[in-house]
Amino acid sequence: MQAMKGSRGCLMTVLVMCMLGCLGFTYRQPSIMVVLLARNKEHTLPYFLTLFEQLDYPKSRMALYIRADHCEDQTIPILETWLQENKKFYHSTDVMLDRNSTLYMGESSRTERSDSSYEGIIDIKEAALAKARSMWADYVLFLDMDIFIVEPDIINILLEENQPIIAPMIHSLGKYSNFWGGMSEDYWYVRTDQYLDILEKKQKGCFSVPMVHSFVLVNLKVSDTDYLTFNPDNVQGHLLPLDDIIAFAVSAREAGLEMTICNEATYGYMNPPVVDKEQIDLDLLRLSSLKLEVLAYSSPLPVSPILSKFLPPARKKDKLDFDQVYLINLERRQLRRDKMNHCFDELGLDVLAIDAVDGKTLNDSTLIEMGIEVMAGYQDPWSGRKMTFGEIGCFLSHYKVWQDVAKNGYQTVLLFEDDIRFEPFFREHVTSLMSHVAEINLDWDLIYLGRKKLKHSEEEWVQDSSRLVHVQYSYWTLCYILSGRGAAKLLAARPLERLLPVDEFLPIMFDRHPEKEWAAEYPVRDLKAFSVDPFLVYPTHYTGEAGYISDTEESPLLSSDDSLAWGNNYSSSAGHVVTRKGDADIQEAAVAGDPQDFLPTKAPSVGMGKLDVGAFGKEEL
Repeated sequence: MQAMKGSRGCLMTVLVMCMLGCLGFTYRQPSIMVVLLARNKEHTLPYFLTLFEQLDYPKSRMALYIRADHCEDQTIPILETWLQENKKFYHSTDVMLDRNSTLYMGESSRTERSDSSYEGIIDIKEAALAKARSMWADYVLFLDMDIFIVEPDIINILLEENQPIIAPMIHSLGKYSNFWGGMSEDYWYVRTDQYLDILEKKQKGCFSVPMVHSFVLVNLKVSDTDYLTFNPDNVQGHLLPLDDIIAFAVSAREAGLEMTICNEATYGYMNPPVVDKEQIDLDLLRLSSLKLEVLAYSSPLPVSPILSKFLPPARKKDKLDFDQVYLINLERRQLRRDKMNHCFDELGLDVLAIDAVDGKTLNDSTLIEMGIEVMAGYQDPWSGRKMTFGEIGCFLSHYKVWQDVAKNGYQTVLLFEDDIRFEPFFREHVTSLMSHVAEINLDWDLIYLGRKKLKHSEEEWVQDSSRLVHVQYSYWTLCYILSGRGAAKLLAARPLERLLPVDEFLPIMFDRHPEKEWAAEYPVRDLKAFSVDPFLVYPTHYTGEAGYISDTEESPLLSSDDSLAWGNNYSSSAGHVVTRKGDADIQEAAVAGDPQDFLPTKAPSVGMGKLDVGAFGKEEL
């Protein structure tokens, strides 16, 4: 599979424009008619409209074609409020907002889709396409109003590709997106390797695919676009389902027009569509999960002041039935704290922020003053380096939490680090997990919700559970649940007298560390540790990825002065070959045995279950 190259016509156009530009001519940008259809979108419209008006494209070159009907929520008042403020900036607006209808014939709820509703969508899109042609628009853009565009320059980016039908890849939850990688003989969605390669950006660029939808830019200057249609009855020689996007894709294929998807950057996000007859509350939970995904990599979705009154009230915060919920965060990492606070607002979590111990404030002298002794001979299992002051600061930060748990007599607590992203439905999963723990009467001290499992590590399922495993040696402490008894065990081990990184210490305490000499320094190793499978949190970045920052690994090393080391005769067998614990994929192990047994893995995002779909027509789900 290769990315499509720009056409020769595109190159000639650019050359001609450059030549004319040198003569002093200035050209208007192409005219675009934007088709916006809404039905029961009150939960997404404030975000969509705010981002839409921030697009970096001249509004005077955009004509709006807006339709809303059969709504049972605040969709129409939201549109009216926005139009009153913004319609004057656009070239023209063609608006029809039907207040007199709620359900289509054959529907019993707002999430049900009948043949009548599909016929209505087809008629509206056909009329919009005809209007764009009749007004001599250069392009027509069909844009769903539950897409959150985070790249303001997206229209210009697509225009530069000079393709007849083009779409930006829009991120969503699970493996859903706005394109298909394959189409069956009877015209339905087929998951393909190409789809996953594009979705996961194993290859980047612009690619020919059999279907794009939800955000589709059509170049009406291409004469063969005259054959495009959303009506299955207009596609000769095919007995098509009653579905607008399938008819459009097949008509494009019959006209010899390629559909193109581009994935070189993050252009936007979209909620997975509502499945026929499902509860509307589930769609709201998906939106909340999607907003958390946005927060992992960018700022919160903005909302215009004029639309803020349509947002639901903020979720009331609680501690999810834990005695305390902690966030460990360095004071100098204010952006991370702000991001996590936004996440907790969205999740409705009441969290106590603990100022992490900053490795930059530590040195050999301060460790001596604090009575801290590092484990003699410690070398990082991956890199062979000595411990860093950042790792010591990280350990002391977790240690502060354990002390607070013991001091207050807490029975169960939840702890987060600040460089994480949440799996969909995190709050609901945690509530369900703790009910499950009680149901199976699990005797536990620590339950990981996020960590780095080692590749090929065999972890047995807990009896009577399909969610929990007996945890083996692994890295990272992204998020875990801790019992009061577990905190007492960790403190009783007196780890500050022979300190090593926290993600080495914990496996020692549950007796799964491969370095037996290190483990021998802690005679009592009875921490009862488990892990969810799949994880509920993941790191936002891995080593080598843009934006990756490690305050533990990328900090000064301890000196070689043995006065800081506990014990005199210990030396580790660890320490050959080196990449870092933060790497996403293959690393060579620095422990005994076959290196392939200790390769870390970046687990896939699988929390969506049935929602992990590609794209679909009417019957797909």
